[in-house]
Amino acid sequence: MEQTLPLAISSPAQGDDEFLWGFWYPVLRSNRIRGRRLVTSARLEVPLVLGRDGAGKAFALRDVCPHRAFPLSLGRYDGHAVECAYHGWRFEAHTGQCRLVPSITEDSKLQCDRIHAGSFPCEERDGYVWAYFANPEGRSPGGCPPPPVPELPKYSGRYRIAHLSATLDCSMDTAIIGLMDPAHGPFVHRSWWWRSRRSIREKQKAFEPIPQGFRMSSHTPSANSAPYKLLKVYGAAVTTQIDFVLPNMRTEEVRCGKYWFTNRTTITPIRRDLCQLDFCAAWNLFSWFPLVAPLLHFFGRRFIAQDQRVIELQKPGLKVQPRMMLVDDADRQARWYFQLKSAYLASQQSGMPMQHPLEGPITLRWRS
Repeated sequence: MEQTLPLAISSPAQGDDEFLWGFWYPVLRSNRIRGRRLVTSARLEVPLVLGRDGAGKAFALRDVCPHRAFPLSLGRYDGHAVECAYHGWRFEAHTGQCRLVPSITEDSKLQCDRIHAGSFPCEERDGYVWAYFANPEGRSPGGCPPPPVPELPKYSGRYRIAHLSATLDCSMDTAIIGLMDPAHGPFVHRSWWWRSRRSIREKQKAFEPIPQGFRMSSHTPSANSAPYKLLKVYGAAVTTQIDFVLPNMRTEEVRCGKYWFTNRTTITPIRRDLCQLDFCAAWNLFSWFPLVAPLLHFFGRRFIAQDQRVIELQKPGLKVQPRMMLVDDADRQARWYFQLKSAYLASQQSGMPMQHPLEGPITLRWRS
């Protein structure tokens, strides 16, 4: 059933951005962590120190010693425990449990094993180290274990994979609005190989609710998207499906008979005004052509740089007008994002099941 919504509404104020806890977030590329070297990063304004144990399994600790708040990353790591450089306290790498306080005497009643540095469950998928953020302190949430780590869909045993990343100088909400905006392509990404003003035409897409997100149902790609035209060489019908799920993930699946191309973009807040964009793509298309990955990197970097420039030019305006207009069907996906986010936060606060803002399938129309 078509949902009745006002013609134009405003997004929540820029200062109202809230982080979403209880999700996996990509933290680093896996190849950044080698041997016993400790690496620092930050996500959701949480300082992190990461490394690998003797078996090569990654770990992520809050980069704050619970004793005097000294950075654990400045200490020693022996493959099992991280030692704080201030007082020599030692913490087990995966759990953060304190194993040693050198200053206490044998008759001390202090129970070291009850002291913990913040720790975050850690897994590797698709070339990334992911951490599960249940809360900002890195406390164990108890109860059910974390859900499975997100993984890019793949439809054959042999495939190629590529990665791109960039920082975005804006809030997570602003970046995600841009990520799912279908109308800016002919203007921001105008080029011979993608879109132009002359290519603008009316689009009609069906959407449906999925858990914690929404899906642009499987459909034939737009005729004015030049890269899809290359797939005609396979002589099979081409379809694409696009999902967005909380907290930050857009996944696209392109199918052409036994051939496929999938990609995932995540927007992860480093702090409230700075985000990390991570793009990962896998494919078995054109396996005979060795330049697919270099071309993907070249055009992908140009594409992302164009969005970065828009965000940079948008910043002065957002300072005086932090509430952005969301109009008609072209901006409906952005509205759904804010509604999903509000519903999730309300669910976390009440302990009740999340109320999905989409009641059923819906068709949207716009020009792009």
